[in-house]
Amino acid sequence: MAMKQKVTLTLDKGLIEFLDLQADNRSEYLNELLVQHRSQVLAHQIRTALQDDLNDPDYLADIQDWDAVVGDGLDA
Repeated sequence: MAMKQKVTLTLDKGLIEFLDLQADNRSEYLNELLVQHRSQVLAHQIRTALQDDLNDPDYLADIQDWDAVVGDGLDA
């Protein structure tokens, strides 16, 4: 279980009213929203990095070199 830390936030009154309509427990609700958002941000970063690799000719050349030798000696 992750360690939790208490923080103080300042939110618009309308957001607090909305939050109270959505959640029985403000902290748990906001925590879950942030966990979901972090997952989306990390997934986007991974997709971007993979796309960058696909557009990098040096990286693609390295992959071709590894593909050429990956099975060497397995049948010996």
